[in-house]
Amino acid sequence: MLIWLVKLGLDMLTAKIAQLETDTAARAMTGMIVMVMLGYIILLSMPFVPGVEIGVALLVIQGADAAPFVYVATVVGLFLAFLVGQYAPLDKLMQLCDDLYLHRLCTLLEHVNSTPTDQRLSTIQDKMPRWLAPIVCNYRYLTLGLLINLPGNSVLGGGGGILMVAGLSRLFRTSHILLTLTIATLPVPLAVWLWGTDILS
Repeated sequence: MLIWLVKLGLDMLTAKIAQLETDTAARAMTGMIVMVMLGYIILLSMPFVPGVEIGVALLVIQGADAAPFVYVATVVGLFLAFLVGQYAPLDKLMQLCDDLYLHRLCTLLEHVNSTPTDQRLSTIQDKMPRWLAPIVCNYRYLTLGLLINLPGNSVLGGGGGILMVAGLSRLFRTSHILLTLTIATLPVPLAVWLWGTDILS
């Protein structure tokens, strides 16, 4: 439904712009693209939003020329979600969760806040299956990159939710996350830019 509304809005704006003079139309089209990308960034940074699906839909609707814009917007949106989690004051979040009766989440945040950084990985390893813990903890950036690209990851919180939780965990370096996002989100936009939207069908 959300993707259909985006497409409907773009079709209506494009039709209006086509009626304007060339220079004005070019400026209006640029403004429209900027607004769409800003909206996409905001949506992508929110938890439980199907960011991968929306990104693919934008590529299909706008074509190969939009691939660089969608790529940059994807990186910015996911990185914004991480920064929100990374720099959110945990004490205020705990108070908010307590006020909203989200006691389990409040307990989890209290545990993160009270556990030294070097002990958090050990705590996570103890709570995971023994075969899975080394993979997730030792290769956590790779795991994060795979989760971002996992179709249907909205059930896990979507790209925005996953990155926000990663930030809240305080287990990831900001520069490493930016590099991870830059690499993990590149394949699909690059493929569309080089070979067109037919590669998505």
